[in-house]
Amino acid sequence: MNTFNINRRSFLQGATAALALSTFGAQGMDLINPAKTWRVGLIGTGWYGKSDLFRLIQVAPVEVIALCDVDKNQLNEAGKLVSQRQKSGKTPKLYGDYQKMLAENELDIVLIGSPDHWHALQMIDAVKAGAHVYVQKPISVDVLEGEAMVAAARKYKKVVQVGTQRKSTPHLIDAKKNIVDAGLLGKISHVEMCCYYHMRANGNPPVEAVPDYLDYEKWTGPAPLRPYDGSPHVRWWRTFMEYGNGITGDMCVHMFDTVRWMLKLGWPKKITSTGGIYVQKEGKSNISDTQSAIFEYDGLNCVWQHRTWGTPNNPDYPWSFTLYGEKGTLWASTMAYDFIPQGKGEKIHKDVVYEKEKYPEDLKEDKIELNAAPATRLHMLDFLAAIENNGRPVADIEEGHISTASCILANLSMKTGRSIVYDPIKREIVGDREANALLARAYRAPYKHPDYKHV
Repeated sequence: MNTFNINRRSFLQGATAALALSTFGAQGMDLINPAKTWRVGLIGTGWYGKSDLFRLIQVAPVEVIALCDVDKNQLNEAGKLVSQRQKSGKTPKLYGDYQKMLAENELDIVLIGSPDHWHALQMIDAVKAGAHVYVQKPISVDVLEGEAMVAAARKYKKVVQVGTQRKSTPHLIDAKKNIVDAGLLGKISHVEMCCYYHMRANGNPPVEAVPDYLDYEKWTGPAPLRPYDGSPHVRWWRTFMEYGNGITGDMCVHMFDTVRWMLKLGWPKKITSTGGIYVQKEGKSNISDTQSAIFEYDGLNCVWQHRTWGTPNNPDYPWSFTLYGEKGTLWASTMAYDFIPQGKGEKIHKDVVYEKEKYPEDLKEDKIELNAAPATRLHMLDFLAAIENNGRPVADIEEGHISTASCILANLSMKTGRSIVYDPIKREIVGDREANALLARAYRAPYKHPDYKHV
């Protein structure tokens, strides 16, 4: 069996090491002696792009060859930070055009941390260029982009890991193994998922001149070109459907993907959603502030609810999922889980794992999600193991597509006012011509929408 190798110091520390050993078994002992240096490129050097890259640097011998961003200020700052982080001390080559970056460098791995509307084209171009890809969630902004991404990964025989790192979150792995798989819940026939974060940007900034350090035309890419009204980075772009799929596309995809993994679920049989802008009407934002969705399976409904106003139904679990079984209930989030048995059984609680002492550099990193860092490190190890073993990672592109597309289809249900039944074999919505026309968004010229038949 092939093995991959990681830096001895990083491997031998903390929860990442323990989980790597338990996940990869005997192979885990072979991770200690570095033999290969991975040549890495990053597209999108913003907050989470850098965060993903820094977690990879922590657990594997890599040389970051190139970085790409359409914001020169962001790009230059990222170059400095990477030179301080990577072992060689070198500053990566800096690009404003990701296609030029792919053409001029032989990269083993490409990380994609750009906004959602760019994921499909960049992932497909990266695997065509010979790289394995780690792409952030949601993988796409429409369903047929996702179909093309899966087709490209398979055609070019590349590993594509999706950044749904809840599957690599230590306490959630424990919950799956010791609560769900152990049968403590019994038969599970209802699931609730939610997000009550006040994360919907809702301002009215004025239109202004595009700053000279930002290529706004290229940032917009295949999406509609909105008048420039300030930096689109971090939260602002997420408040517009032009670039993503709202809170459902952003936050439900994580929880729904985790539920599907825990319960071994595939495509939903039917998806129904209602919602809209009910409260926060004063700003430019066009994503829903209130939305409910039902993902139906045989004998099981998975129900999603988000509100970007008011209070959560459970203050301890404002972004979470709840599995209801005949023998008990499991509340779970990125921060903890609680098993509550039916009757007089023993309650079980487990908290998130931190590795602050083991990776002190985390404490100096701007905007880092300390609770997610161990999960992302293990997610990267799983990604590398799949590359070396020519296998599928835990968050394979097809699984990421099912979770992403299901959330997109929920939005289509809300838009059309009808339930959606998607046929993943025919790649069409059953008996609904109007909804089928929404499976692919129109691309702005000269960009061409990818076709799963011709990738």
